[in-house]
Amino acid sequence: MVLDPHSQAILEEYRNERASFLTTTQELTARIRSFLDDAGIIVAAVESRVKTEGSLIGKLELKGGKYTSLTDITDIIGIRVITFYIDDVDKVASAMERLFDVDWENSVDKRKVHEIDSFGYLSLHYICRIPDSRYRFEVQMRTVLQHAWANMNHDTGYKSGVEVPKEYLRNLNRLAGMLELADEQFSRIRMELTDYRRRVHALVASGNLDEVPLDGDTFRSFLELRPFEQLNRRIASVNQAEIQEQPLMPYLKIFKGLECKTLGDVSNIIKQYSEGAYQIACYQIGLTDLDIISSTLGPQDLCIAYIIKQGGGKAGIKYLLEILNGPSPSNDSIAELLLEQAGNLPFMNQ
Repeated sequence: MVLDPHSQAILEEYRNERASFLTTTQELTARIRSFLDDAGIIVAAVESRVKTEGSLIGKLELKGGKYTSLTDITDIIGIRVITFYIDDVDKVASAMERLFDVDWENSVDKRKVHEIDSFGYLSLHYICRIPDSRYRFEVQMRTVLQHAWANMNHDTGYKSGVEVPKEYLRNLNRLAGMLELADEQFSRIRMELTDYRRRVHALVASGNLDEVPLDGDTFRSFLELRPFEQLNRRIASVNQAEIQEQPLMPYLKIFKGLECKTLGDVSNIIKQYSEGAYQIACYQIGLTDLDIISSTLGPQDLCIAYIIKQGGGKAGIKYLLEILNGPSPSNDSIAELLLEQAGNLPFMNQ
């Protein structure tokens, strides 16, 4: 089909501006990614494209008379932001409203469509404009599952105009319902986990540690209280040493291995075995000129004191060393030496 002169003029305008569109698309994509990163909004992807000449010709063939010029075509530049969660779509939308001028009259929220087969088409579409720019562009925002479903529909020809047999159509719609439910549940689970972490953080801050189960989130909150700092400072004072901070999350597995069920159990070990840990550390560094100690020394010797007093013996100390340092033939001899040294310390008789 040959384009009419008006549509041909729009096509020529596109050809003249295409290089500029490509540059603008790259700049927009980078700007959006940077803004989302700064806002702490984690997304799966930011995709972009410039409408191909063939696609534009097809559009002009169908409804070229609708456009007075190229500036009336709102999707020459298209950007798609794919989120992990449903509620993040609105966060991204808020970011777009801050970044660009939104053409509300031409924007559409397809999430308000309630057709049975609409799941993969529930994107939020904004028509945007950079302030003081002539051209508009489209930003689509949807979840990973919505994006996957839309791609599957495209591959299967579901919306291609080819009639789909009813049994396949039914299965596709059932799958759409499952994916929509999964999308909702992922967001719900994240919200519930966020609420759980807030409650746990409040319990830890209040000191009600016996009520807080020991897990990754609670132990991380517990470490924010610096529970081993007093012991480490006491150990460091032996040599007037500096304390070098090191990650303490590996001790979560150790305390669980020591059958701690709550943060209260960990706190009780700190209260009851800090003196033993201090004595072990003094034996280790007291006759050295060590002027830097790791922040892991306190909790390590704390666990060693607990293991020995609880009758865990060499096997228990070896287990501790393997978690901290990995399997090694030397762990057996080190555990035996630590057990022998600790046997002569005063805390063993207390």
